[in-house]
Amino acid sequence: MVVLSSFPPPAEGIKLVQPNTGAFINTRDLGQGTLYIAESRVSWVSTLSGQGFSLEYPHISLHAVSKDPAAFPQECLYLMLDSRLDEPDEVLENDDSGDEESTSEMSEVRFIPEDRGTLDAMYHAMTVCQTLHPDPNDSVSDGDFEDTEEGEYCLDAGESADNDHDNGETENMESDMGQFEDADPEH
Repeated sequence: MVVLSSFPPPAEGIKLVQPNTGAFINTRDLGQGTLYIAESRVSWVSTLSGQGFSLEYPHISLHAVSKDPAAFPQECLYLMLDSRLDEPDEVLENDDSGDEESTSEMSEVRFIPEDRGTLDAMYHAMTVCQTLHPDPNDSVSDGDFEDTEEGEYCLDAGESADNDHDNGETENMESDMGQFEDADPEH
């Protein structure tokens, strides 16, 4: 559940401040405000009421720039969260509906900047900050790799055996640095 409340925006580790940014939680339009993308969290504060919300990175499953008018009528920074965000009155309404969507354990948040040219900067700031908060349940773990010479990594023997499709034949995977010099650059 997201509760709009008065709180100070982040003061440290701010990567981007984007004024005049609309916010939607699922289909609810929260109006215009200021978006703060900081190392610790993503916050949005309404221009009119001074109230807003904060999202912690571990709960952000996905972030992307959405430009598809079929998905949403405006270009936006799209966030998918791993939990349901509702207002208290919305929860009561949804409990009675029995609608499959109301029991969904995810929410969508969209930030729509007034200047659509800033979407890439917003996405980049989110990407930088998201990498500071790796998913502890990520399927790739440090135990899946072993150190080799010169800082390279290879899969454990069990993993590499599963991926061995050359039936004992090995190919020389080293490339000749000049092999593409005469190629025509076609785009």
